[in-house]
Amino acid sequence: METKGRATGTAMLAPAASVAGGVLGLVAVAAVAHLSPLGWGAGVAYLLASNLLLARGLRSSGASVFGWANAVTATRSTLVALVTALVATGLTGPVPTPLLVAITAPALALDAVDGWVARRTGTATMLGARFDMEVDAFLLLALSLHVAQDLGWWVLAIGVLRYLFAVAGWVWPWMNATLPPRYWRKVVTAVAGIALLVAASGVLPAAIAAGCAAVALVLLLESFGRDVVWLVREHRRARVAVG
Repeated sequence: METKGRATGTAMLAPAASVAGGVLGLVAVAAVAHLSPLGWGAGVAYLLASNLLLARGLRSSGASVFGWANAVTATRSTLVALVTALVATGLTGPVPTPLLVAITAPALALDAVDGWVARRTGTATMLGARFDMEVDAFLLLALSLHVAQDLGWWVLAIGVLRYLFAVAGWVWPWMNATLPPRYWRKVVTAVAGIALLVAASGVLPAAIAAGCAAVALVLLLESFGRDVVWLVREHRRARVAVG
């Protein structure tokens, strides 16, 4: 990811360590709050799937060193596994809101750290950015599923948008073109995460929490919409150039 080479070296140990750390985290969470079988299954499934994909990415990139920035993202990913377990448990029974908030808050806060570390150390890579983005996306999906149970299923759109965009890329391959860097995407993702965390915490009246979630959804629609417009224009230009 951050240092490329033919040998994978110690970098390939990171996914295994992440799975082990995640399982220990699930055990710790279960000691505080009862995790349902669904919660255990969802948490473990996320750990296995995310780290298998990470291992494949590391192998493809030929990374020999995992790097501090990726270690921060891996920590966030482990926290997302715990959030996922709690959210899945919450589908069939109550979960301690303070615990959910206490795990989610650092997962969101660390999103500002991994990119900073990568830039400061000059080790930013496409794979590291993709790793970060996918962790962000799944955290939004989990949180939106949790909040939707109280505010309405429209909130789930906040977490589903990223995956609808991915499906569109399978249907129309030209939508997989590399998008130009845009800091606004990170800002919108952060705002959406904070809005969902506030809504999940229950500290605000339902109407205000719904308003925060609605603002987050509008911002995400604008951000994704801008990317789609850019992709459509580039596709048309490419067709004109070929024709």
